[in-house]
Amino acid sequence: MLGKTAGGLYWMFRFLERAENTARLVEAGFRIALTRSSDPVSEWKSVIVTSAAQMAYEAKHDGYDSARVIDFLLRDTENPSSVQSVIKAARDNARLVRTALTSEVWSAVNETWMLLTDRLKHPVAETDLPEVLAAIRQQSALVRGALHGTMLRNDIYDFCRIGTFVERMDSTARIINVKYYTLLPSPSLVGSRMDNVQWETILRSVSGHRAFRWAMDGEYNAANIAQFLILDGRMPRSLAFCAGKIADNLTYLAKQYEDEKQSVTLANGLQQRLRDRSIDTIFDEGLHEFLTTVINDTAQLGLQIEDDYRFNA
Repeated sequence: MLGKTAGGLYWMFRFLERAENTARLVEAGFRIALTRSSDPVSEWKSVIVTSAAQMAYEAKHDGYDSARVIDFLLRDTENPSSVQSVIKAARDNARLVRTALTSEVWSAVNETWMLLTDRLKHPVAETDLPEVLAAIRQQSALVRGALHGTMLRNDIYDFCRIGTFVERMDSTARIINVKYYTLLPSPSLVGSRMDNVQWETILRSVSGHRAFRWAMDGEYNAANIAQFLILDGRMPRSLAFCAGKIADNLTYLAKQYEDEKQSVTLANGLQQRLRDRSIDTIFDEGLHEFLTTVINDTAQLGLQIEDDYRFNA
């Protein structure tokens, strides 16, 4: 299966994952802003910067505050990556490939679109923000559950999963990068209680707080949390986990089609870059520089997948 059907499946799940991870990015910014109420402007600017939407945002707004940033990321239909925009795009793609989906998956996508369109009909007040963000995450999980529970494990399933993990890898790297842009007043505060609280906030924003407690025998600090979110293959939102799943599903497609594409080579290279690494070597390289490289490599991989499987044919 090549061409528009494969592309529709891939992008449907990229858009659904993007909606969830935009909600997680907003939550990270909101929580960090609460810990540093003396300078909320820089916190909300960091959220826009790491969402890769700074130019689009600044073309419409002349300042950063919670109300405008939240509205831009959740509701603004002129922002193609807002939750409102990507949920509609996911549903549109689902309609195009409806015959490739089980009725349960289609119903879950359609329900998600209807519910979130209603919830985002009006600007979201800060007091309502946690509930709205939770609803976005819950609806995304509902669609994934329908996919896992009802879909045949064939090429259709592989394209859905590849879309999910390409988007998740990019988003997790960006969420971690929020911490880089949340500059502490002085380098001497690195490792301080405030620094560790902000790292813990990032952990909570990817629903990794309890899993971290189970998996890691250590305190909440930058090295331990970054290791968990970047290198721990047990954590389903870690960069290592995502890279492994992308490589696996591309390999399944190569075997099924008896044709190993260039995207398999790129995916294996990305996975290898995260294998047998220590967090110390990543910090020595520079966390921001490392994450920027991962984001760029993931984008290149996404483009190669589109080309290999002729999504635009």
